[in-house]
Amino acid sequence: MAKAVASAGEPLPSASLAPETVRAAMFGAAGLLLALWWLLGRRTLQQRLPPGPKAWPLVGNFAFALLPKRLQVFPPHKKEGNDGERAGEEGGGPTPMHVLLTELAKMYGSIFRMELGNRHVIVLSDFEAVRDALVTQAEVFSDRPSMPIVAIVTEKKGVVFAPYNPVWKKQRKFSHSTLRHFGLGKHSLEPKIIEEFKYVKDEILKHGEEQFNPFPIIGNAVSNVICSMAFGRRFDYDDAEFKNILNLMSRALEFSLNSQVLLVNICPWLYYLPFGPFREFRQIVLNITAFLKNIIRQHRESLDVQYPRDFIDMYLLHSDEEKKINGESSFNEDYLFFIIGDLFVAGTDTTSNTLLWSLLYMSLHPQEQRKVQEEIELVIGCNRPPTLADKVHMPFTEATIMEVQRMTVVVPLSIPRMASESTELQGYLIPKGSVIIPNLWSVHRDPNKWENPNDFCPARFLDENGQLLKKETFIPFGIGKRVCMGEQLAKMELFLMFVSLLQSFTFIYPDDLKKPPMEGRFGLTLAPFPFKLTALKR
Repeated sequence: MAKAVASAGEPLPSASLAPETVRAAMFGAAGLLLALWWLLGRRTLQQRLPPGPKAWPLVGNFAFALLPKRLQVFPPHKKEGNDGERAGEEGGGPTPMHVLLTELAKMYGSIFRMELGNRHVIVLSDFEAVRDALVTQAEVFSDRPSMPIVAIVTEKKGVVFAPYNPVWKKQRKFSHSTLRHFGLGKHSLEPKIIEEFKYVKDEILKHGEEQFNPFPIIGNAVSNVICSMAFGRRFDYDDAEFKNILNLMSRALEFSLNSQVLLVNICPWLYYLPFGPFREFRQIVLNITAFLKNIIRQHRESLDVQYPRDFIDMYLLHSDEEKKINGESSFNEDYLFFIIGDLFVAGTDTTSNTLLWSLLYMSLHPQEQRKVQEEIELVIGCNRPPTLADKVHMPFTEATIMEVQRMTVVVPLSIPRMASESTELQGYLIPKGSVIIPNLWSVHRDPNKWENPNDFCPARFLDENGQLLKKETFIPFGIGKRVCMGEQLAKMELFLMFVSLLQSFTFIYPDDLKKPPMEGRFGLTLAPFPFKLTALKR
């Protein structure tokens, strides 16, 4: 018994721990430390990122896209300005995306963050932020994001959506030089634009003093200018196939930023669903593809090496030469298709929308329309067609065009960029791969840069002597290494067509029709809502 019982002062023997138990405890402690380190690091990272609204799991800040369209209603937004469209009235419909992002900038600052799935989307909302990113750090912010919807439709080719790399640089350089050969930015293109206006005038005159829809007439005219350079031909205004393609193109640009179609960037398989906007968008892409590939095929069959007729011929000849040197050259008919698509879509939709906006604003501001017409009469007269040489003598007309561009910014959110490496922008961390959205609508409505920004006032672009003012903050074509390639062509078309229209007609908005909302139909481009006008022959 004495041996079995330990003395009161003798310590009890300690139980030994199994090696497995020790290892498990060590792994657990290490895991806990790693988790704490990750959480602290993530918290530090989050603190360095731009601020922004709280995101939902998986879908980020685009959860509303999962709702039926009738339920996608944001808080009413106040309509301001002197546009003659119920100024100050509270709108009850969904807030357009460019307006919504502008409102969010008031809450979170000029650089803020949203989430699309697990990707950061950085919105730049004032001129300084846009310039610091796209000009000061141009090499970092010139790439395009690899978004599923863009990759599916463009295969990362062309000049608009292609990645910023040596292939893109070669393709863009060739495209720009070839377009210049066919008149881009040169006075030699003037006769084609003036000749096209004759068809516009004839079409408008057919309506007499009755109300008419200017959309198809303006769309056909602008498209025919780029078609003459790219395809070597123009299309009649009653060409059913061409009219259908122009309608499909406008519809596609609306769809490109449709809230539900955006979900393809989170779940790419949605693109192939056989119903809803996905099916319609896919069919539009197929129809436009068939139209453009047929034109390329016709050019290949009738190609004359000695007499290239247009951009397509020049590209085909260059492609054939490249194949002799390098069988892996990016110059091929497949890449040509995507470049032609870019030229056709971008060269039509943006300029035609700006002209349509111009007619709408002139009809809503008859006093400004009359001032433009007085300047036309003084400089050009009533019969002689305008020329680009007249531009320097017509500051009010130029200021009016610029004010329309400022008010409407036809590519309001620009074309998204991507941060090709992690960098710092105005004190915020911008992680590699972040999608960058320059909100050009916000830039041109910034009250710190533009007095009464929601008012239509061409005089803001004139000095005290009535001469044109160049404003650094006026960037409707964007800035940086990926500035719009067709800027010079667009400026030529806008001036010559706008002057020709107001030289020939006075445009009146019918009293019996409701004025359209002036925020526009949001898509990749900003089109006016449908409207009709009366054109009085002068």
